[in-house]
Amino acid sequence: MKLDPVSLRLFISVIEEGTISAAAQREHIAAAAVSKRLSELEESLGLSLLVRTNKGITPTQAGISLLYLARSALNNLNDIAVQMRDYSDGRRGSVRVLANISAISQFLPALLKSFMTLYPLITITLEEQESLAITRGIAEKRADIGLFTHMPHGADIEVFPFRRDRLVLLVPKDHPLANETSVRFHATLDDEFVALKSGTHLNFQMIKAANDLGRTLKLRMEVSSYDALCLMVDAGIGIGILPQGSARTYNLPNTRVLPLDEPWAQRELALCVASRDALPVAAQLLLDHLLAVDAVPSA
Repeated sequence: MKLDPVSLRLFISVIEEGTISAAAQREHIAAAAVSKRLSELEESLGLSLLVRTNKGITPTQAGISLLYLARSALNNLNDIAVQMRDYSDGRRGSVRVLANISAISQFLPALLKSFMTLYPLITITLEEQESLAITRGIAEKRADIGLFTHMPHGADIEVFPFRRDRLVLLVPKDHPLANETSVRFHATLDDEFVALKSGTHLNFQMIKAANDLGRTLKLRMEVSSYDALCLMVDAGIGIGILPQGSARTYNLPNTRVLPLDEPWAQRELALCVASRDALPVAAQLLLDHLLAVDAVPSA
């Protein structure tokens, strides 16, 4: 048994107007066509839905029940249409984002908050990964948008400049370097480091910089986040290097933040997609938002 939305709408109109002729006028349809639809509706349900008299039409008990059910059903159908239109213009949808810890800890909270305020029906799935894994994931279309520290990657992706950040040195406040105005990297290499885990771009940068100086980086501890790095330095376990914006976020009383006087301390963060033209509308809206020049300044 199939219920036709048109028949349900006509049924509602007849009850609300009280006569078939008035309902037909309201719906811009011939009265005979309305009457035929009502008869077919009663026949398909096997019930008498309306009482027809010289004074007009009134619903039976079954008709009253159908009236409420029909209104609810038509409302749900209308809601489906509205939601589908929201998808077509990007107001509703979902976006998958891969980002490294530097982008997440310094830039994304404010950017995603402002975007989700503009588009409350768009949901975002955010996953933290390392930079090389992000470029591979975007190339393999496991996510829509990636944010990573710019580096050679070899992935077939489109890349856009995003933000710049600067690396700083974090030391316990009683460390011999704590009162310096800035520090060269070679001055730190006798110390033990708390560093991001192996495989991260920052870990690679530090090891390479030490090797370029003919030295070996002394790793006391590897951690998976900047907040853990700051807490370990605050406890006196070692010294650490992290982005300036992250150091501000995790400002701890027993540490000092010192500028790192090295060319590689200035870094470029980038956005990447597999194909900008092929992005779903919701992902395109988020990409445009992230690329807005004055949305959030560099750290």
